[in-house]
Amino acid sequence: MNKVQKIKNVLKGDDIGGVAFGFWTHLPGIDLDPVRLAEETYKFYKKYDIDFVKTMNNGMYAIEDYGCEIDYSEVEKGGVAKLVHTPINGPKDWERISKCDLNSGALKRELDSLKLLKEKINGEAPIIFTVFSPITIAAKLSRNLVFEHIKNGDAKSVEKALIVITENTKSLIREIKKIGVDGVFFAAQSSSYDITDLETYEKFGKPYDLEVLKEAKDMWFNVIHAHGNNIMFKILRDYPVDVFNWHGWETLPDIKEAQIATQKTIMTGVSRMDITNSNLNELSNQIYKTIMDTKGKRLILTPGCVIRHPLNEDTLNFVKNEINYWYEKIMKEGNI
Repeated sequence: MNKVQKIKNVLKGDDIGGVAFGFWTHLPGIDLDPVRLAEETYKFYKKYDIDFVKTMNNGMYAIEDYGCEIDYSEVEKGGVAKLVHTPINGPKDWERISKCDLNSGALKRELDSLKLLKEKINGEAPIIFTVFSPITIAAKLSRNLVFEHIKNGDAKSVEKALIVITENTKSLIREIKKIGVDGVFFAAQSSSYDITDLETYEKFGKPYDLEVLKEAKDMWFNVIHAHGNNIMFKILRDYPVDVFNWHGWETLPDIKEAQIATQKTIMTGVSRMDITNSNLNELSNQIYKTIMDTKGKRLILTPGCVIRHPLNEDTLNFVKNEINYWYEKIMKEGNI
């Protein structure tokens, strides 16, 4: 069974004789070079023998072409990218957001790299491409000021920008479909009660999310990434995707709750910070509980989010070995 069929069987709820596994990280510096990004992503996939490939784009690529300047220097040290300059400083600046050109700039870089990666993978494993939700892009553009602008009576200006951002994102998805990618990794990074409230997200987040996901509906491996703590599970659990990914074991919902509520394959199982900190007992226990709670079905066992640098190869191999260990103990020995 190749990895494409393996993941398709997982999504159907079939027994695959084990547990699908994967993870991802950032490639600082490398991810600004389309050729190197494709090469290193492919090497990463082969080195760890993961069951799917999530593109490891830099986390700010979606805002570069709107006129932003970004400092990536802290990523390699375990930090995050910083926005140095943005065109969005006041509420009326939203009305200057315009269409992006897929044939130049950051978006061309990402598409060029994706084409090269697709050629290298050559059907060995499914590929999902990272796409950010429109309100997430707006939040990145404005250092989260978008929510302040909405509350302070400038919602119409924000809405104009969200319409343009949504159309730009849909155009990007149309291009990745032409390349033959299997799905999107739809990163919703503002869908948290710690960032905004339900009413605001229902009006300024969800409609644009659904518009983007409609563009991706004819792909078979679409994942929602519900980023961060205190996620708006009430809204996100019904999104039209194939897989639900969140920071499992770091924030609610719990494993059983997510699988019952979404009726989807779940993609989680270990805390990324426990990987970073090499907390081996915690990782083993999380793997055990995840397999017990799901009975090993409709599960792609991963961290909830990107693993920060520096990577510990021994810890990553420990996680993979523990998945196999607990699957044997629980499923093959009838302990469920």
